[in-house]
Amino acid sequence: MKKVKTVLIMFLCMLLVACSGSYANNQEPKTVSNHNGKLVNNDKTKEPISVIQEITFSAIGDMLIHSPVYNDAKTAEGYDFTPMLKKVKPYIEDSTISFANQETMIGGEGLGLSSYPAFNSPTEVGDALKWAGVNVVSIANNHTLDRGEEAIQEAIKHWEKIDMMYTGAYKDKADQSNLRVYETDEGISVAFLSYTYGTNGIPVPDGKDYLVNLIDRERMAMEIEEAKEQADVIALSLHFGNEYERMPNQEQKDLVQYAADQGVHVVIGHHPHVLQPLEWVTGESGNKTLVAYSLGNFLSGQDEFYRQIGGILKFSITKSLKGNEKDIEIHTPQFVPTYVKYENWGDYEVIPMYQLTENDLKDAHRHYEEIKAHVSQWMPELKFIEG
Repeated sequence: MKKVKTVLIMFLCMLLVACSGSYANNQEPKTVSNHNGKLVNNDKTKEPISVIQEITFSAIGDMLIHSPVYNDAKTAEGYDFTPMLKKVKPYIEDSTISFANQETMIGGEGLGLSSYPAFNSPTEVGDALKWAGVNVVSIANNHTLDRGEEAIQEAIKHWEKIDMMYTGAYKDKADQSNLRVYETDEGISVAFLSYTYGTNGIPVPDGKDYLVNLIDRERMAMEIEEAKEQADVIALSLHFGNEYERMPNQEQKDLVQYAADQGVHVVIGHHPHVLQPLEWVTGESGNKTLVAYSLGNFLSGQDEFYRQIGGILKFSITKSLKGNEKDIEIHTPQFVPTYVKYENWGDYEVIPMYQLTENDLKDAHRHYEEIKAHVSQWMPELKFIEG
């Protein structure tokens, strides 16, 4: 009898083992229950989740405020430059970040307004840029020291008052050492660096090199490395080139190549006061850098035809995250050529060129097509916004 019981028990054990194996083979693998009794995926071989973030960026050329321009902006209460920017505002404010080159210090009326060769502009210029959607301004250029340190300090006070990020000239050493990084709600950060070739022969005061960033490759490389640690994207503003020349010179090309080799994502050029072509430049690591050698005059009192033309560069920035890997892509460049219209040194207005009529400019369409061909000659895929 005992022998029969033993055989029966062994049979039942084998049956239980077979059933449990069959049950296990029909279940999802590598799942366990947590303390709440819910199934938790414990499969460590799953692919890391990809996260894609994107922002848009706009950049405009020189804000060069000659006396006819600020005289035209004069009102009973002060100055109002917003009507001059009304028609281009939609193409600036629709971007996550918009950048401008403020060529003239906005030291304010208290210092005595002045034009070429020693500029000092109303603070309301800054207010108009803020109103139009600009988030960041470069103030490193050949006119930074025109009216000395006092104008720089007064300008910075106003930029801080209206919460405008500025770069390229600073109030002191501590301010200079504070790298400008714009943090977006979309999770992409952009570092802004700005340098100028010189200051029209005006010497930088001893011990006060913080008043303006001069182009220096060693310093640029050091600050670019710092920017890599603190931001996803590096946007470099360079005030360089020859005035009124519509093509970049070799010095510009060499400096841009150096910036690309250092890993800069975007180079925004100023100073020639005329449009120069856009280009993709490949860095030594195979990276692609978007380059605008010169965005021309955005708003100025200069009266030669090509000096009345500027533009709005627009592009997208995508950040892709997969596990511990990050990839940044600058893509979809677009452009809006602009024209400064005025009559009898008054009624200044910046107008998208595609909106110009024959009443605004004779042979408007022909001029527009010529400008498009000029800007895109090294970037045939460039799209022009016309609506």
